[in-house]
Amino acid sequence: MNRSRREFLQKLTMSSMVLPIVSTYTPQWYGPLHTDVQGPVLRVALMGLGGYAQRVADAMKDCKRAKVTGLVSGTPAKLKEWGSKYNVPERNRYSYETFDDIKNNPDIDAVYVITPNALHHDNVIRAARAGKHVICEKPMAVSVQEGQEMVDACAAAGVQLLIGYRMRFEPNTLEIVNRRNAGEFGKINFFQGQCGFKIGDPNQWRLNKELAGGGALFDIGIYAINGTRYMVGEEPVWVTAQETKTDPTKFKEGVDETIQFQLGFASGAVASCLSTYNMNYLDRFYLNGDKGFAELWPSTGYGPIKGRTHQQPLNHPHIAHQTIQMDEMAAIILDGKKPVLPVDGTTGLQDLKIIEAIYRACATGARQELKLV
Repeated sequence: MNRSRREFLQKLTMSSMVLPIVSTYTPQWYGPLHTDVQGPVLRVALMGLGGYAQRVADAMKDCKRAKVTGLVSGTPAKLKEWGSKYNVPERNRYSYETFDDIKNNPDIDAVYVITPNALHHDNVIRAARAGKHVICEKPMAVSVQEGQEMVDACAAAGVQLLIGYRMRFEPNTLEIVNRRNAGEFGKINFFQGQCGFKIGDPNQWRLNKELAGGGALFDIGIYAINGTRYMVGEEPVWVTAQETKTDPTKFKEGVDETIQFQLGFASGAVASCLSTYNMNYLDRFYLNGDKGFAELWPSTGYGPIKGRTHQQPLNHPHIAHQTIQMDEMAAIILDGKKPVLPVDGTTGLQDLKIIEAIYRACATGARQELKLV
């Protein structure tokens, strides 16, 4: 057992001794902490060797159940550099032209698609047709239609499609979910999600509608959308939204700068969220119930995540989110493990339905009804 895990279990033991004094709730850790580290290893090819792919690759060095065994890039120099850095042999390095040959490579079980949003659709379908499981970064596509085609293609090929929702495995986040499920916060009334930062280079692909599909909502606002669903614990049934644009030169037509959106739930709970590319220091989730509250601040950054409830702070030690994510996804693919919070293609498709409804609400000024289940 490594040192960080041993320290975590020691803290968990101490917290379980204290909790009965302040609450009748006893934590149930059936999330990433119980991954079978002795099981088989998921062999993963990374597609799209940009900044986030490097973060994933570096985090996977500490994985017990997942390993980088393949690389896909349109830049030969990157394939050589990354191949050397991550010990990936030349036979497992592919260009986008040769990628389909991956179907004949027994060293690769899954492809992690980390390309610009608009490329996800074709990349995922090609990987599925090659008989490989697929992990796709969020957002899974730039439209509901594309997302559905991806889900259908993976089902037809008999492979799994998972979406890179790393926060759905994060320990502080899961503790709040477990406490909510145990009734500690009572009836949930309200959620607030604030996600944003000032984006830099105006020429980057994230500000190109053809590659990004939109603007801040696709990139950062999706955290609030997805977070609303797992924090409240039910699916929204309506949405309203308002868009603000102060710099139409930087944020061209179809690239949103700032959107405020509100979600309503059948239980009567409501959510108020902000997505922006023009404000810093916005990374906060707040959940309110009639018996208590929970807060994450920061809530979705690369960490460490900080949290508290009406009773006590949340103090899980920081482990790279992608390390936990990839070990957990290996257990899902190889062992059939059912995660606490789903990360499958259907979950990603539901987020796309909400995103499209938000854009419609901005365009029309009218409330949009949602039917996600």
